[in-house]
Amino acid sequence: MRSVLRGLATSAAVLLAVTTVSPTARARTAEPKAPAAPREFVALRTVAPTIIEEMRYVTPHTFMGVPVAGYREPVCIVTRSTAEALRRAQATLLRRGYSLKVYDCYRPQRAVDHFVRWAADLRDERMKAEFYPRVEKSRLFADGYIAEKSGHSRGSTVDVTVVRLPAPPTRPYRPGEKLTPCHGPKAARFPDNSLDMGTGFDCFDTLAHTDDPRIRGEQRANRRLLGTALERVGFTNLPEEWWHFTYKPETFPDTYFDFPVARSSVAGH
Repeated sequence: MRSVLRGLATSAAVLLAVTTVSPTARARTAEPKAPAAPREFVALRTVAPTIIEEMRYVTPHTFMGVPVAGYREPVCIVTRSTAEALRRAQATLLRRGYSLKVYDCYRPQRAVDHFVRWAADLRDERMKAEFYPRVEKSRLFADGYIAEKSGHSRGSTVDVTVVRLPAPPTRPYRPGEKLTPCHGPKAARFPDNSLDMGTGFDCFDTLAHTDDPRIRGEQRANRRLLGTALERVGFTNLPEEWWHFTYKPETFPDTYFDFPVARSSVAGH
């Protein structure tokens, strides 16, 4: 009889342990596993470790003023062929005392959806004074600054610039700080260790068009330095954005991915 009672007591203890799991633990168990990237994707740092990474969308210093959905860690993810091409361009620039710096690489579809939701909310203009001071937010779709699909989601597109070495770090953005126009003189724009390209990154302004005739002298030479280094290894530039380059041929020309920007997405690749 005592052995039976001991057995019942043990069973009750086990049942109690099972039924009193904390809500947090249950939530962790129920959380779906994030999808992994196809094997063709890699972290850029594993292929070209000298390229500087300043991944803006994991921070609040974006045209929305908040981190972007889907960006969990400040890691540049691209297809392997894109990473290898960037490594070749980097080798050329390093010999001249420069380095590439990436602002954004692969972008999940959920991030693009976040952009679209933000653009539809005309009341939220907290970052207008920096990123689109001369454009009405209601025009962002019509003027092509925001779209429902992005080539970044295919994995062969990067937003990139050039910095002179040794490169001082760019100070972090402080939410609520005074904003200055992205199209203004370099000394008046938000600090960036990039060469002067005539505008800041993600500047929704025609001055950001690669061949805008108002860009002259040193600024034009800097854009040409960036473009030449990348075009020689197979990249093409988007004419509306001096920083936007796509490696051709694309590994996934027709597929838009949605795995998160995180090291775990490409672990072991």
